[in-house]
Amino acid sequence: MYNIQLLNKIARVGTDNFNADSYRVGEDVTNPDAIMVRSASMHEMEFNPELKAIARAGAGVNNIPIDRCSEEGIAVFNTPGANANAVKELVICGLMLASRDVIGGAAWAKDLQKTEAADVAKQVEKGKSKFAGCEIAGKKLGVIGLGAIGALVANAANDLHMEVIGYDNYLTIEAAWRLSRKIERAASLDEIFEKCDYITVHVPSTPETRGMLSRENIAKMKDGVRLLNFSRADLADAEAIKEALASGKVASYVTDFPTEETVNVPGIVALPHLGASTEESEDNCAVMAAKELIDFLETGNVRNSVNYPDASLPHTGDARICIFHRNVPGVLNNITAIISSQGINVENMINKSKKDYAYTILEISGAIPDGAAETISNMESVVRVHIIK
Repeated sequence: MYNIQLLNKIARVGTDNFNADSYRVGEDVTNPDAIMVRSASMHEMEFNPELKAIARAGAGVNNIPIDRCSEEGIAVFNTPGANANAVKELVICGLMLASRDVIGGAAWAKDLQKTEAADVAKQVEKGKSKFAGCEIAGKKLGVIGLGAIGALVANAANDLHMEVIGYDNYLTIEAAWRLSRKIERAASLDEIFEKCDYITVHVPSTPETRGMLSRENIAKMKDGVRLLNFSRADLADAEAIKEALASGKVASYVTDFPTEETVNVPGIVALPHLGASTEESEDNCAVMAAKELIDFLETGNVRNSVNYPDASLPHTGDARICIFHRNVPGVLNNITAIISSQGINVENMINKSKKDYAYTILEISGAIPDGAAETISNMESVVRVHIIK
């Protein structure tokens, strides 16, 4: 029986994937084998020894202590692409909000004097010019990051007759296939900054990307540029944004991540992190997260892990040994030497690495001798051993 702890409310369509005969699932579950989480912060949590995996029902994992999980051999999964369409639709809305003062106009219209219908109509005609804006058709949109969300945004903006320029230093073949052939590829970030009327960022928060919308980079942009940030608050230097709005360098800034520095600022449209807040997105994320955990717990296969490499094999043998270890020379040779000395017959194996860590699956024919797992666990550079029978 596997124990699955829920740290947030997870859509039932996701948790229904767990077979009740094999899984105990709920917020009150203790000593979990795996955890499903949405936004709850896990940085102060103590992890029980049985915890093998954490699945984030969403893309961002800033609420999970990734380094600590890696050190303890806990696989962390996210659900890339599951909420992509929801975020894309909000970004398209953001393009309109950046172009026209829709929110200000709606608030103004709400306060119109309602004495007579004719009076309201006259007030509308007299006051509407304060909220005039521009159209997006024919404008240049720079999309920074062409992953699951960025590619959808680029294609949708192209369909709305924008000229789209994309930049992604780590563009995968799969992502490239998703892009319309009409999307122009930028050779550098500076090309995006210098050419585009609108710029939207779709990259994770890393030491390299934090503060990307900085004074230095804003200075390279066109006067009156309109900026969108539906990824993470710290991708933008809030003070630099406000200075650029005051000077007119930036015409508007739309973000899905309000902070103390960005609320109630003229020119900033701050939305309350609505990107993935749709029924469809929450369902998609919950289903994907549940299936990732089931596959890992029952077969050891790793898909969409953020801290360990993806690795999977068909489970055709009698058992398998799954080994989390550091990505250093000689570890695999030492593992196979122990396996050989124990007389274990390996039918198939896979070894993958990701930065400082690696993951090995050994598909075994026959029984695994007592003590074999402990012997491997005691090896230097081995973080954890997971046996599946």
